[in-house]
Amino acid sequence: MVRTFYNEMYQANGECRPHYQAFARWLAETPKELLAQRRREADLLFHRAGITFTLYGDEQGTERLIPFDTIPRSIPASEWRMVERGCIQRVQALNMFLADLYHE
Repeated sequence: MVRTFYNEMYQANGECRPHYQAFARWLAETPKELLAQRRREADLLFHRAGITFTLYGDEQGTERLIPFDTIPRSIPASEWRMVERGCIQRVQALNMFLADLYHE
């Protein structure tokens, strides 16, 4: 089977990425029912906090939870530094654009 998506926890060859190894061990040892319970608790908290949306035009008209994953994404510091630099650069560019647009 060819994988067509990026998996944060596992490499293409199936090995766990080094920065995820401790979490993978914890996840493997955690009972599935406990994970399901935590998911239900998170869903309830999202509903109570109003972290929902409604699809306009949907005949059901029910509120839906903002999609989220209870399994955290872990990014090594070296990769995060590159993401951080890119975010800073883009925010600066956006601020310069807005200054050009809305100021003298």
